[in-house]
Amino acid sequence: MRKQNPQHAPLPVGEVVSGEHPVPITVWPVPAPAQDETMSNQTGVRLVHNLTHPSQLIIDLTDGPQLARAVIAAGRRSRLQAARQSGWGKEPATLIVTGWPHTRVLGQEFFALCRAKLLPGGCVAVLLAHGNPILPADVVAAAKAAGLRYLQHVVAATGATDGLSQLDIHTDVLIFTNSGAEEGGR
Repeated sequence: MRKQNPQHAPLPVGEVVSGEHPVPITVWPVPAPAQDETMSNQTGVRLVHNLTHPSQLIIDLTDGPQLARAVIAAGRRSRLQAARQSGWGKEPATLIVTGWPHTRVLGQEFFALCRAKLLPGGCVAVLLAHGNPILPADVVAAAKAAGLRYLQHVVAATGATDGLSQLDIHTDVLIFTNSGAEEGGR
């Protein structure tokens, strides 16, 4: 009988920062958003279904109706577009979704507002047009400085699903969580 070589666990894949766990990177095969909109309908559906449960509150700070449609179809509750002008309401949310850059406040201030508005375990999803290699790092740094934990990086792309063709990445979705408030979000 031949002795088999031991199999080792695969190395973690994701964005690795010294001293921290790697951040998983996921690919969502979804259409690109229309011009002047934050996301496609399919991206909105994935965000709502992956990050919330029925009747939970979602704050929508995006451009376009895609997230609102997903919220309604999934039976969630929301503070939609008008939330930008009137504040975010008094009730804490499970999910806050925004495009970037957010024009009303600076990055760290914005994420501090998000953290104060999120339930424990709630998430902030930031959608960025793909292409600027520095912008995601700046967003991550601002969110971490406000006490949020970098949870996941989603790459939204179009292209072949057979693995033989190159994907056309159009949006980066950075997901942060309000976990470990007692540890400063770490």
